[in-house]
Amino acid sequence: MNFRDATEADLPAIDRVFRRSFCETFAHLYSPEDLTAFLAKFSSEAWAAEFRDPRYRFRVAEVEGEVVGYVKLGPSALPVETEKRALELRQIYVLKGHLGTGIAGGLTEWAIDEAKRQGFEELYLTVFIDNERARRFYDRYGFEAVGRYDFMVGNQADEDIIMRKVL
Repeated sequence: MNFRDATEADLPAIDRVFRRSFCETFAHLYSPEDLTAFLAKFSSEAWAAEFRDPRYRFRVAEVEGEVVGYVKLGPSALPVETEKRALELRQIYVLKGHLGTGIAGGLTEWAIDEAKRQGFEELYLTVFIDNERARRFYDRYGFEAVGRYDFMVGNQADEDIIMRKVL
């Protein structure tokens, strides 16, 4: 396994990992219309705009030259009040066949280190309330629940937990 900063050429692979991981994990929760509307927000243009925005950082994990996971850091858009410099771990996805191999841990450790390197004092993320595996994972890295958030998939609001790690 290899970790590296993403390049713009990785965006199609990042999109593939995102769509496959999200749908394998969550698609059964949504109507086809809501899922289609949600996924439509992740166009190649949208990925490229975030990638070119200096406030965002992407890192990928590869196995045998194939991108099998990624993490995206970006400005916090969560409804939290803080006086501290805050960053958001906006996405972390790993293909199902690579869960439990250390990839998610490597990406998370990089995200924490990168947030610290940039001088941020807090790192936020959201996790679906019923995603126990992910919640346990983030607990191990010192994230704590600090609120709730309505994560919109089309017209459906899912209850997410906002988690924070003090850096």
